[in-house]
Amino acid sequence: MDPEGSRIQDDPDVRVMMAGSTLRKVKSKSWKKPRHFRLLEDGLTFWYKSRWAGRSHSTFSVAEVEAVREGHQSEVLLSLAEEFPADVCFTLVFRGRQGNLDLVAESPEEAKAWIQGVRKVIHKAQTMDAKERLDQWVWDWFQKADKNKDGKMNFKEVRTLLKMMNVEMNEEHALRLFTMADKSESGSLEIEQFVHFYKILTQRDEVWKVFQDYSGDGEKLLLDELESFLSIEQQEGEQSSRRAQELIDRYEPSETAKKQSAMSLDGFQIYLCSREGSVFNPEHRELHQDMNQPLSHYFISSSHNTYLLEDQLRGQSSLEAYIQALKRGCRCVEVDCWDGSDGEPVVYHGHTLTSKILFRDVISTLKEYAFKASDFPVILSLENHCCLEQQTVMAQHLSQILGDVLLTSLLDGQVPQQLPSPQELRGKVLLKAKKINGPGDCVDETLMDEVSDEEETANDDAESLPTEDPSAECLKKSKCKLSRELSDLVVYCKSVHFQGFEHARSQAKCYEMSSFSESKAKKLAKDAGTDFVQYNTRQLTRIYPGGRRTDSSNYNPQEMWNVGCQIVALNFQTAGLEMDLNDGLFGQNGCCGYVLKPDFMRDANTQFGPEKPKELRGYKPLRLSIQVISGQQLPKVNQKEGSIVDPLVRVEIYGVPQDQAKEETSHINNNGFNPVWNETLNFVIHAPDLALVRFEVEDYDKASRNDFIGQFTLPFTCIQAGYRHIHLLSKDGTAIPPSSLFVNISISELE
Repeated sequence: MDPEGSRIQDDPDVRVMMAGSTLRKVKSKSWKKPRHFRLLEDGLTFWYKSRWAGRSHSTFSVAEVEAVREGHQSEVLLSLAEEFPADVCFTLVFRGRQGNLDLVAESPEEAKAWIQGVRKVIHKAQTMDAKERLDQWVWDWFQKADKNKDGKMNFKEVRTLLKMMNVEMNEEHALRLFTMADKSESGSLEIEQFVHFYKILTQRDEVWKVFQDYSGDGEKLLLDELESFLSIEQQEGEQSSRRAQELIDRYEPSETAKKQSAMSLDGFQIYLCSREGSVFNPEHRELHQDMNQPLSHYFISSSHNTYLLEDQLRGQSSLEAYIQALKRGCRCVEVDCWDGSDGEPVVYHGHTLTSKILFRDVISTLKEYAFKASDFPVILSLENHCCLEQQTVMAQHLSQILGDVLLTSLLDGQVPQQLPSPQELRGKVLLKAKKINGPGDCVDETLMDEVSDEEETANDDAESLPTEDPSAECLKKSKCKLSRELSDLVVYCKSVHFQGFEHARSQAKCYEMSSFSESKAKKLAKDAGTDFVQYNTRQLTRIYPGGRRTDSSNYNPQEMWNVGCQIVALNFQTAGLEMDLNDGLFGQNGCCGYVLKPDFMRDANTQFGPEKPKELRGYKPLRLSIQVISGQQLPKVNQKEGSIVDPLVRVEIYGVPQDQAKEETSHINNNGFNPVWNETLNFVIHAPDLALVRFEVEDYDKASRNDFIGQFTLPFTCIQAGYRHIHLLSKDGTAIPPSSLFVNISISELE
C-alpha cells in the first residue's frame, strides 16, 4: 500500500524538503543554531537534528503546522533583519499553544522551496478524507515499527507495535491474528498484509452489532433500512429519507453498494466517524444565529492580559499572543499601556518583570489579524496608565494605523437607546476606555473607572509607582487628566464605575460599561442574580481574573455566563478546564466569537436567576442519558516503555447551580486501543440553554491523581442524539486523531 500522500512527492519543492536542508533555527539575537531538517517519506512528518546530537533527533507532524509566514513576520526575525534578509527567512506557525519555529535558509531559492513545499503538504494533509487519513495513520505505524527498514515486519516487531499503539494483547491472540494475516506464510508481514492485520485488529464489534440490528441480510443496509436507523436511532425525523441517500453518496466506498443505494459495514463505520456522525450538530457549527441584536445580547469571546504568553510576573509579552487569541476567534483583547522611556507607549504587566512591547506594534498586529477568523467587531479594552502626552501618541497610532477600521463616531449620529448589533459593526474595532463628558472635565480615576486589575493584588498599592519609573513624574503632573484625542475615540464602550443596579436602572446609558473582578462579580451574582441578568440585557459587563492569579490561572466562566455577563475575560495562554469551557461555548455559530444569549437573558423584564430556573416561562427539565460504549486509539500519557493506559470516561455538566453534576465509568485495565465500557450515565438538565457538557478521558491511577488523556466540550443545545463519535482534543484544544469515544445519547422530557 502506498498512501495517497506519496503523489505529492513528485513535486519539485517537496523533493527539496525530502532531500533535506541545513536551516538555522533562531530563538533570539544570541541563539541561532544550524539544524538539519527534512520531510520524511510519508510526506506528513518533519524530522530534524543538530550535527552534534548523535542519534537523537526530533520530529513533528505536518498536521501540527497551521501556516507558514514569509520573511520577517515574527518578532525574533524582525530583530535580526540587518543580519538576515527577508528572502531567506520564514516562520512555521503551530496550532494550539505551541511556540512558533523561526528558520533561516542558506539561499532565497531554498527558502522559497521550503515555504511553497510546506504549504503544499499542509494543504494535502487538510484535504485528505477519512479513509486516506486512516490509511496514512496505519502507514505511519508500519514505518515506526519496521525498525530494520526492510518493508516487512516479523512477529517481534508486531508485538512492539501493539505496545506503541497503546494495546495490551494476549500473546497467543496476537500470534493467531498475525498468522491469519501472513498469507505467504513467510513469518513476516508486508504493508498490504499489515493493513489486513490492522483490519482484523480494529474490527469494531460494537458498530457491527448496531449494523446487524437494522440490516436484513447482515451484509448491507438497504435505503429503507438506513432510513429506519436514521429515524429511530439518530432522531433525524422527516429528513431521514433525504439524508439516507446523501450519506450513501458521500461515505459508501463500494461502487457496487452505491449502485444498489445501499451502505456496507465499512461505509456505515465511515459515516459514524464523520462530521455528520459527530456528537456536535454540524448545522450549529456554521454561522446560524441572528446577528442583528444589540451587542449586549451576546456572549463575546474575551481575553485577559492578551499580550502575555505565560504568567503575570515574569512572562514574555508578545505580539504572537495577540495573533493566537485573534485566530481563536477572540473578540475582546486587552492592552495594558504604560509610558515608554522614549515617548512611545509600551504594553506590559505594570510593576513586574514581564517584557515590554510597543503599543504601536500591538495596534499594527491588531489591524492585520483582527478579522482573519471572524469579521464581527473586536473590542479593544484599554487599561491606560499613561501621561497626557503619551495618551495623545496612543490616539495618533490608533487613528493612523487602524484608519477606517476604528469606529470613531455613532453609526447614525443619534444618541443610542440600545447598542448596535454585531452585524452593523462588522469589520470594526471599538475602543473601550474612559471618556471625557464635556470641555475642561477632569477625569478622577477613583470615580470614573473600574479598579484596574493590578489593584486587586495582595498589597493593594498598585497605584503607587516606584520612583525610578520614567512615567512617575509625568503621571503626577496629569493625575486626573485624560487626553481629549484618546477620549474622542471612545463611542459605544465608555468605561464607568459601577454604582449599583438601582442607579443603572434609572441613570445608566446603554453605551456605559463597567468591569468587575471575579470576586465582585461572584458576590453580585449570588446576592442579586436576577438584577444582574436584567442589567446585562442592556449594558455590557466585563469580568477579569483576580489579581492574586499571578500564575495566569483562570476562574470558571460559567458562573458569569449564568447571569448574562458578555465579556468574561480569560487568560487564553493557560490551558485547562476553563479554556475548554470557553472553546466549547464559542465552538458554535461559525466560531465567530459571538453567541446569542438565550431569549430569557435578552428580555429586560426577565425574572430569571441562576438559582431559580423553575421560574422560567415554559420551564421543561430534560433527561440526558449517555451510554458510553467504547474508545478508539486513545493516546498514551506515559511514554515509558511498555506503559499502557487504564482509561475511564467522566462526563461533567456545567450550567446553573442545579445542573452542576459529574458521573464517570469504571476504568478498563491496560487498553487504550479499543476499550469497551457499555455503561450509561444519567443527568437531569434544568436550564438546557445554559448548559455545557464536557467529556473527559483519564488514565486511572489508584496511587495518585489520574492523568488527563483527552476531552471534548460542547453546548447541550448543540448535541446530536443517537450513536455518535466524540473526537477528542488535547489539553491544548487541538485535535488528536484518530482518538475518539463512541456513545449513544438520548434526550427526553422529564415526566
